[in-house]
Amino acid sequence: MTTTEWRSAAATDTGLLRESNEDRCWMDAGRGVFLVVDGVGGQAAGAVAAETAVGAIRESIFLNGTAEERVRRAIAEANRRIYERAQREEDCRGMACVLTLAVLEDDRITVGHVGDSRFYLIWNGAIRKLTRDHSPVGEDEDAGALTETEAMLHPRRNEVFRDVGSRPRSADDGDFIEIRRCRFHADAAFLLCSDGLTDHLTATQVREIAERYDGDAERVAASLVEAANAAGGRDNITALFVAGAEFRARRAATRPRGSITRPDRRNRLSHRRLLTGRAAFLVYGLVLGLLVWAVMRLKG
Repeated sequence: MTTTEWRSAAATDTGLLRESNEDRCWMDAGRGVFLVVDGVGGQAAGAVAAETAVGAIRESIFLNGTAEERVRRAIAEANRRIYERAQREEDCRGMACVLTLAVLEDDRITVGHVGDSRFYLIWNGAIRKLTRDHSPVGEDEDAGALTETEAMLHPRRNEVFRDVGSRPRSADDGDFIEIRRCRFHADAAFLLCSDGLTDHLTATQVREIAERYDGDAERVAASLVEAANAAGGRDNITALFVAGAEFRARRAATRPRGSITRPDRRNRLSHRRLLTGRAAFLVYGLVLGLLVWAVMRLKG
């Protein structure tokens, strides 16, 4: 897949209750890099942490190395800059962020993830969350101890035990950066988002909105944010949507095997009724003919 074979867009909003937006997103679609960051620390500090992460990753993600090496190095650099700035500046003490970073090369995606932002793959009529939420509630949901709806409503849903910037970390620390990889089919799409989206929309709702894609990625990203606001908008909301070249064509041209649209079903049922009516007429006619024949034999 070349860089001209996908379309992407992002939308972000403060939400209905927050006074400022601590979410940030950045992408270089031409080189296949996509990033969503959610600041932690409240007020200005969270926004500073998110801005610092974006700057560090933008400057380091294109250095030499494999996709995983580049992702790990860029997130570790963001961690270093945020931590050091928090030590220097009193107003930034305690600031950090969570983030999801995706690098798309040909038909392969490498995802680096820390915290409770998310990466979803949408393909073949299904949606799959590839990242894990690094939070107590997220662990319970992934383990099946909580349903998706219970996790969305849980009072501790915003607590995380992994972040970028709260303490010194190495790119290779085993409990720091989660790396996930997957294939990106031309008829698939993917989404990076902050928890402000997934605290309000289920995965099924996200998929349904994404599958309205008609070639306009900006409309999908904006619709996701609007839907989260309509559901309450309690937090900052960010959605970064990327669609493969055939995502719309696959969805419009194919139908799940064995499924029938309503008009087709009505036509088929009508056809069955017609056949049933004709068959019944023939059976009744045959029976009547036999009865007439039997009566004539008796009279003879």
